[in-house]
Amino acid sequence: MLDLTYETPKPKVIAGAKQDWELVIGLEVHAQVATNAKLFSGASTEFGAEPNSNVAFVDAGMPGMLPVINEGCVAQAVKTGLGLKADINLYSAFDRKNYFYPDLPQGYQISQLYHPIVGEGQVLVEMGDGTARVVRIERIHLEQDAGKSIHDMDPHMSFVDLNRTGVALMEIVSRPDIRGPEEAAAYVGKLRQIMRYLGTCDGNMQNGNLRADVNVSVCTPGAYEKYMETQDFSHLGTRCEIKNMNSMRFIQAAIDHEARRQIAIIEAGGTVDQETRLYDPDKGETRSMRSKEEAHDYRYFPCPDLLPLEIEQAWVDDIASNLPELPDQKKARFITDYGLSDYDASVLTAEAENAAFFEEVEKASGDGKLAANWVINDLFGALKNDGDKEIEDSPVSPAQLGGIIKLIKSDVISGKIAKELFEIVYAEGGDPAEIVEARGMKQVTDTGAIEAALDEIIAANPAQVEKAKVNPKLAGWFVGQVMKATGGKANPKAVNELVSKKLSS
Repeated sequence: MLDLTYETPKPKVIAGAKQDWELVIGLEVHAQVATNAKLFSGASTEFGAEPNSNVAFVDAGMPGMLPVINEGCVAQAVKTGLGLKADINLYSAFDRKNYFYPDLPQGYQISQLYHPIVGEGQVLVEMGDGTARVVRIERIHLEQDAGKSIHDMDPHMSFVDLNRTGVALMEIVSRPDIRGPEEAAAYVGKLRQIMRYLGTCDGNMQNGNLRADVNVSVCTPGAYEKYMETQDFSHLGTRCEIKNMNSMRFIQAAIDHEARRQIAIIEAGGTVDQETRLYDPDKGETRSMRSKEEAHDYRYFPCPDLLPLEIEQAWVDDIASNLPELPDQKKARFITDYGLSDYDASVLTAEAENAAFFEEVEKASGDGKLAANWVINDLFGALKNDGDKEIEDSPVSPAQLGGIIKLIKSDVISGKIAKELFEIVYAEGGDPAEIVEARGMKQVTDTGAIEAALDEIIAANPAQVEKAKVNPKLAGWFVGQVMKATGGKANPKAVNELVSKKLSS
């Protein structure tokens, strides 16, 4: 078992009710395992293929077809568990979850109820206000996905696409530790970030590769603390599950609406029914889908076609030894090694690709803080304005951006010229140093030339000189005039020193 340190977070209190109510939220996140083949067949997991083209006989539920476990899916589940600081169960087993749906041709889903592959873990969720939450993970189990029913292609018929049938999912089940809509979205975001770093799920919510079932209940202040003491769920109120949420924004909106709906029922003297609901983003409300099933409704029993899964500790240790540096570790290192602020380190480590790009820029420039500033403000800004490009599509390479920063540090160009140079490199490419040389962009560091320009400006503006001597803040006007006279090429530091010297004499 893990030695978990749990701190009770500040709960979200719903305003506008007759009394105070607190939210209690637990999530079941379904993450598609990043593999080329399905959980029990060799069929492709490629997204966007022609309907029913990625279907093996076993996926289609053909008689006599037997499932064969995909070792790669097992390895990815173990890797995810290790990334979430969870217990890895060396013994796990598959069960049949029986229910009928048109896009489930076998009539059951192969899942893990009694013996999941991953046990208890935890996720550190950082909030925007600078606080952090520890959300406990109850379990992670492997299961196969169902297909997709399509209802909008014909007014009289529905169609079924079995391409997703049998695709491997990791269901990550949290404890009811989440206390507000923003925290729920941050938790899903952190899971997504960790799995993308690990390479175990691409986190594409639009394609359905990451989606969440959200369990929401409300309770009176103090009830949650009683639950934490006793682990008695009756203190938390009746929960309702909101199915298949695939948007951070919708997760927050659905939780907020569902909490208010439950409070209104209770305060009107009614009783909240435990049920499964759907969120309608157009109306901004949840609606009933079906009564909430319990485990016995699915008639779970051990899958007779699959032996229990027994893995060796040495295999788990080998996976653990090859884990990449994870977001929290990388962020802490960026703060320590490069002297970055908490905010800058968070932005740069949000995606593994961004962090890698930054480190290459730092290596090329030798200055972590300047590299962070240019990557976050200038490069990210340019990519956003250029059709929201990803970092891997950046027209400016780490070596080029590092070269621009080196020119600033060596006083070859000023910060203002560097902005112009960046725009040129972004649009046209090329070596920054060669561009500066060819286009005469070097800043003027000759103090004699700068002093000559300043003397002319002082001589032409005696009234402004007298004002600046009375009010030193007006010295900035002279700095601006010198920069203008030199086409922005004068060394700003040298200009400031000369202006201060001349006006004080």
